Amino acid sequence: MSQKYSLSYRDAGVDIDAGDALIDRIRPLAKKTLREGVLGGIGGFGALFEVPKRYREPVLVSGTDGVGTKLKLAFQLNRHDTVGQDLVAMSVNDILVQGAESLFFLDYFACGKLDVATAASVVGGIAKGCELAGCALIGGETAEMPGMYPDGEYDLAGFAVGVVEKSRIIDGSRIRPGDVVLGLASSGAHSNGYSLIRRIIERAQPDLNAPFDGGRTLADVVMAPTRIYVKPVLALLEKVGVKGMAHITGGGLLENVPRVLPENTVATLEKTAWSRPRLFDWLQAEGQVAEEEMHRVFNCGIGMVIIVAEQDAETALSLLQQAGETARRIGRIMARQGNEAQTRVA
Repeated sequence: MSQKYSLSYRDAGVDIDAGDALIDRIRPLAKKTLREGVLGGIGGFGALFEVPKRYREPVLVSGTDGVGTKLKLAFQLNRHDTVGQDLVAMSVNDILVQGAESLFFLDYFACGKLDVATAASVVGGIAKGCELAGCALIGGETAEMPGMYPDGEYDLAGFAVGVVEKSRIIDGSRIRPGDVVLGLASSGAHSNGYSLIRRIIERAQPDLNAPFDGGRTLADVVMAPTRIYVKPVLALLEKVGVKGMAHITGGGLLENVPRVLPENTVATLEKTAWSRPRLFDWLQAEGQVAEEEMHRVFNCGIGMVIIVAEQDAETALSLLQQAGETARRIGRIMARQGNEAQTRVA
């Protein structure tokens, strides 16, 4: 009969000391994201936040998302410093389209065995994303679960909460034929379509560390973090009556733009109106991806769509460009004929 001995949590695969060390690394990162409304720091059972008093009829807007299979490339390339920004961007850009100011963000990091350096790198990216969005990293959860994930792998999820004045909610209901569609440039594939991207990379077997686009390698390009549009667009909303916005995520241009359009309208986009980044040309050629499929899966260079009245278009473009965005007129709203698709790229 074997002799029994005392077991600890560490014996079971969970290192509480490593978790404590990570919290110590996270605290200064979170502190840099503090903003008005935060009533408590990281470490409490719940995060406290007071809605800014300048709102008369505040409506809370929330969004949640992950990073998807882009994480598989992060593991393969051992690049963990940018996926945190991806995580923040996917939620804060989503709530932005309804006119919401991002208030705070919480993350969930899950792994089989906690590597403090890797987790701290990921959270560093989350903190950077929060700074870019002007929201506070107010809390989160690190879950070490032995046997749930392969060694060296982890999963990420997060959610953002924002606020908008009830009278200023943007829902697309004021969009009319004749309105102008503006496009804001993406920083790459953002965090969508990576199951297809990985399949194409497996087929093409490229040298990911070879020069690809200017001074950047293909690894640099596919891991480029999602652009966060919050501050320039919120500034725009103070000066221009934006009618509708769409964050171009999974579903590409063809499926995201219709989400904000009234049923009697169609957005006609001109693909010659913007420059498609080389990454998308390479993906299409190596994967022999049909043109319509490209626009259904990827952003193809447009990460955010903004719809304004014709008389506001030039002012909006000027303000966005002054704020550092690459913005273009990329189409127009037309009257819908029957049951035709609500977005077409020609």
